[in-house]
Amino acid sequence: MQYLYHQEAGSPQLTLTGDAHRYIFKVRRHKLDDTLYLRNLQDGLLHRYQITFMDKRTAMLALQESSTLEVKASRVLHIGWCIIDPKSIEKVLPSLNEMGVAKITFIYCKRSQKSFKPDFKRLEKILLNSSQQSGRSVMMQLDMAENLEVFLAKNPQSKMLNFSENHFISTKDIETIVIGCEGGFHEDEADLFSPENIVGFDTRLILKSESAACAVAAKLLL
Repeated sequence: MQYLYHQEAGSPQLTLTGDAHRYIFKVRRHKLDDTLYLRNLQDGLLHRYQITFMDKRTAMLALQESSTLEVKASRVLHIGWCIIDPKSIEKVLPSLNEMGVAKITFIYCKRSQKSFKPDFKRLEKILLNSSQQSGRSVMMQLDMAENLEVFLAKNPQSKMLNFSENHFISTKDIETIVIGCEGGFHEDEADLFSPENIVGFDTRLILKSESAACAVAAKLLL
């Protein structure tokens, strides 16, 4: 783990309890006077603390230094993701976070199952754990859109990932891209994009939605 997340990181004094305390006490085996690094995932700062008190339930930290150290992708990528089974989203979310995806907006597309509802609190917890492991300094943003028309009204520059002769690998100016759910896009949804805004992979293989999301991130960010 590269650092410990705490929403008040940067304060002169901090008290750790619960899961944070269990991690440094039982997992990392820290002791009095040890150094810990913390982030609040808001300001890009890395905060160095010293453990000034520690028992079986509580640890008290004193701030020693704060320094700017941003760890993020060199490009911005916003994925509009037609909703699929939340369990499938949860499996690949850490990988998308590690690769540096800036934002994911979940969209209820015409072939999305309406019973699928992302649990944002659970997803944010997954992102926190992933960010601590990878060193990422700013949290991925999560959002919702009730349909593709609403999403495009806010993101008119979006590309669609679909079957296309405009192979994706040659398209490097993409900042926002929409990925379909299982079964792909409805014809009415595909008609919302002009041909030049529909891109694809140079392959005849059909990818699952979550595989496509990882492939998009890897192609554009790594």
